[in-house]
Amino acid sequence: MEYTEITYEVLGPVLRVYHNRPKQANSESENLLAELDHALERAKRDDNIRVLIIGGVGKHFSAGHDLIGGMETRGDFSPEQHWLWESEHYLGNAFRIWDFPKPTIAQVQGACIAGGFMVANMCDLMVASDDAFFSDPVVHSLAAASVEALVHPWVMGMRKAKEFLFTGQKLTAAEAKEWGMVNHVVPRADLEEFTLKLANHIALAPPVGIRMMKRSLNRSADIMGFRNSIMAHFDTHILSTSTNEHYSVASAGMNASMQTAKKVASKG
Repeated sequence: MEYTEITYEVLGPVLRVYHNRPKQANSESENLLAELDHALERAKRDDNIRVLIIGGVGKHFSAGHDLIGGMETRGDFSPEQHWLWESEHYLGNAFRIWDFPKPTIAQVQGACIAGGFMVANMCDLMVASDDAFFSDPVVHSLAAASVEALVHPWVMGMRKAKEFLFTGQKLTAAEAKEWGMVNHVVPRADLEEFTLKLANHIALAPPVGIRMMKRSLNRSADIMGFRNSIMAHFDTHILSTSTNEHYSVASAGMNASMQTAKKVASKG
């Protein structure tokens, strides 16, 4: 595959994969997620790659799913088609990041919104620049139960997750670190260097040993209910996008979300 919407950069034992739609604030199109899936599979098979960094070109990590030209604008999807499509492209992509056998680091600057929040938080670690911010306004703008993978309570705790989602608030990088979601906050100018240094340090570990370590940690999360809770929420999410309430606010909410995305992109 020739990538047009991500970058694929091998730096010794570290692979950096960046969202590469800076003019669209790195919103995640169907093609971008397909390229990300391809990159994950390619990197999984490359024994020389020991750590993966997922980031974004330009000012923002990602403004979320592509609301302007993405699946959300298609009016011809039946509920069944909707469920199948999102199972593969959104939920599927989230789990492919979670299940990637090598350590992953989200490198976040600027906006990390909704679908972008989901991608970043399915990574093992997160490094954020001091100008990063996080938001999931989906319940307010679309009357939908958040994004497809409800990772929120797992990365910030239940009470904070409820506050975050019920209010649709913005979370600064400093607040995200205080809440336990972010490992490190660094100046924007130092973000790439700091993240790469952290990745190279992790890459020093014996590769099979650290893969086994990640497997045990992910299994611990699954034993505590991580995978089952994500799957249970996904069906709730799909149902919430098929309600009369959703349809009554979706047009106005989608327009507002698009306008917000356009404003973010124009500042990128």
